[in-house]
Amino acid sequence: MVPIIDVPHMQAWLRRRGVATVIEELAATIREDFLRWPQFDKTARVASHSPEGVIELMPTADGVRYGFKFVNGHPGNGRAGKLTVTAFGVLADVATGYPVLLAEMTLATALRTAATSALAARALSRPGARTMALIGNGAQSEFQTLAFHRLVGIRQIRAFDVDPSATARLRRNLADVPGLDIVAAGSVDEAVDGADIVTTATADKRRAQIVQDGHIRPGMHVNAIGGDCPGKTELAAAVLRRARVFVEYAPQTRVEGDIQQLGADFPVTELWEVLSDPARGRSTDDEVTVFDSVGFALEDFATLRYLQRQVERSGLGFGVRLIPELDDPRNLYSLVAPGAAEAARRAA
Repeated sequence: MVPIIDVPHMQAWLRRRGVATVIEELAATIREDFLRWPQFDKTARVASHSPEGVIELMPTADGVRYGFKFVNGHPGNGRAGKLTVTAFGVLADVATGYPVLLAEMTLATALRTAATSALAARALSRPGARTMALIGNGAQSEFQTLAFHRLVGIRQIRAFDVDPSATARLRRNLADVPGLDIVAAGSVDEAVDGADIVTTATADKRRAQIVQDGHIRPGMHVNAIGGDCPGKTELAAAVLRRARVFVEYAPQTRVEGDIQQLGADFPVTELWEVLSDPARGRSTDDEVTVFDSVGFALEDFATLRYLQRQVERSGLGFGVRLIPELDDPRNLYSLVAPGAAEAARRAA
């Protein structure tokens, strides 16, 4: 039987376990896998672009397990009452090729993106950061807020969205989180004023420059997660030029991230290098740091690995007979011709 984690099982488990707790545990697993970076097959995602959006496959393997995620990004889906991003993933055994887990990854992608953002910010932001501007208050916003509150120590969110109802929903959904103050800002200028960290999480597939050089103050950390495919950006090029830029996997980010605006030789540092050697991260309190995050397959792999542990420990999900089980693996036809199988047994 192959374990499957569907949406209802994921929902019920997250409610029992707690979203912030899961993000914290997931961040630890993602960190473990970034620290063994050389063990992974690394490739940029395989993307199929259309005028409406993109459908992608994100594969990687560590020699023991192979994982991939199917994910889409369709900014116009909201107008039809559909999600902008949906996903599911598979983890398989490298030795046999058999799948060992199928999981919904729409919720899981929000969890892993938030966990990775906070993991990077904990390594790159100034100690004592307590205020974060959150620009774009869509599906990612609650998860980002909980991650930065739990893992980085953010106490105040200055939230802005072109749709005020999105900000109102964010404030309503997290109104009961102790020690967290979410303030609605009237503009990007108002949101970033006095912020230690700026997170951009916008959805439009266009070359936007939502954060300008004038918004940036010495010592800020920018967590840019919305510019994640060709032709989709959030930061002005001047912001990137004045900062030290950190990425997940440079070959992919140069095509998909905000640094697509700059030359192929623009200097970046990969996140695994900072996690392995903190001296390669922020060098001074006044330095501006940018995490140009597009999402990398290793984060999905780590998420699937984490979820498989939950299946083993707490029985998350349920099993399905996805792979045939045969007395004679060469006699696949026996599945559809019971008479032939019976004849084979008599002849044996």
